[in-house]
Amino acid sequence: MATPAELKNKLAKKEEKTGKKPQTIIELLNSTGMKNQIQKALPKGMDAERIARIALTAVRINPELRECTVESFAAALMVSAQLGLEPNTPLGLAWLIPRINSRKFIDDNGRENRRRVKEVEFQIGYKGTIDLIRRSGMVSAIFAEEVREKDEFEFELGTNPHLKHIPYLAGDRGKVLFYYAVATFKDGGYAFKVMSVDEINKVKTLSPSANSKYSPWNTFFDEMAKKTCIIRMAKYLPLSVEILRGIAQDETVRTNLPEEGEDILDLPDMNTYIEIEGEEVAASEEEFDDTGKEAAEKLEEPVKIAAFEEQKGSLTGKKPLEK
Repeated sequence: MATPAELKNKLAKKEEKTGKKPQTIIELLNSTGMKNQIQKALPKGMDAERIARIALTAVRINPELRECTVESFAAALMVSAQLGLEPNTPLGLAWLIPRINSRKFIDDNGRENRRRVKEVEFQIGYKGTIDLIRRSGMVSAIFAEEVREKDEFEFELGTNPHLKHIPYLAGDRGKVLFYYAVATFKDGGYAFKVMSVDEINKVKTLSPSANSKYSPWNTFFDEMAKKTCIIRMAKYLPLSVEILRGIAQDETVRTNLPEEGEDILDLPDMNTYIEIEGEEVAASEEEFDDTGKEAAEKLEEPVKIAAFEEQKGSLTGKKPLEK
């Protein structure tokens, strides 16, 4: 009688022989080939079987992930594996989020057209961002907090920067006014970033997945706001290129898997946007709905709609808010 290891090897050889690609996400997660790719990408000490089980659980909890393209799901899972961040767990390290993108295709008449496609976006969580920065070995402490109306709060920039925050503890603290992040370095230095609620909401509107009901922006706003402060602060931290590359994977969509010798992190981000009167906003399900109506019918004239795809050029992957 064959042992489990022998059966596993036999299945792997069968997959190689047939060359058949998985047609569904469930098939993908159960395929030996995908598990082998995940294992190659994982840091030491992490197990591909566990990542596959976590991904299967995510698919069961969120059935919309099954409707996404197999390629985008596989790519997002590989990015998660390579960064060593387990996705869609209570730890909140990273998320696989289903969202609608616009993709070019050639119709039967040979004309270029567009259609909506459900794909998986990889998003780093608040704790995942902190985890990546801590790996630099240069940061002794990093945290983020919210500031409420009744708190005592002051900060100063310039040549003598400082930040002071004393939370109000005698009752309700009032509504949130600011969020901030602080990092202290092992050599004694420090950095901080303060952002108003309005600034945070502007960042949220630029998030491609903000309209998804599964987006952490809509379920864990405080954590996402704190993560935003940390990412904005990251440019002032002593981080390696590798860590910065990891942070830059936030809110990415990839539609292909790497060829032999390629790095998944080097493949272009294919997240889609709609340009409306010069402002970039995320393409939403309403703008590519099932009725087939053009988005322009829903918006006031004049409206210019132009979908485009580009690779990220900054840590957040969006055009900077600060001029």
